Amino acid sequence: MPPAPPSLNGWIRSLKRNVQRVLVVCVLLLLNLGLTGCGPSDQPPRGVLLKALGLQIQLTQTAIAQSLELEPVGVPDVSRVRVEQQESIRLGEQRGIHLTGRFDWRLPADSVRVDSPFELFLERGERGQSWRLAQPVGSSDGTSQDWITHPLPIDSP
Repeated sequence: MPPAPPSLNGWIRSLKRNVQRVLVVCVLLLLNLGLTGCGPSDQPPRGVLLKALGLQIQLTQTAIAQSLELEPVGVPDVSRVRVEQQESIRLGEQRGIHLTGRFDWRLPADSVRVDSPFELFLERGERGQSWRLAQPVGSSDGTSQDWITHPLPIDSP
């Protein structure tokens, strides 16, 4: 077979480069979709995390205040939530999310903002529109973890 004319060789090289570029873009898109699929797909919104951390602090404050026969201090100001780890877990018969990380907070009468680690257990509502703070409360049968849940307020649109 005789060699192809020079203009045809140029066209073939150009076609090969374009096909290579399309393949690279396709591979990058597939890789990106695969990595996204491996990540936390149902991470709660930032507002839910802020409410859950605030409620967790309030519940702890109330328990301590009651045991010392004092009045609770008030609603904490929670900010700068940084999630470091997230995993899906079972909360009894329900699906839940276990989150760990760090956050900043301060009490109403205090000017000092504290950077603290956190561990949260959250349960998504049945319709997927609400969240509940879950807290472990021991085991009634000695083999499984029991949970108590507290509803988080739903933001109005």
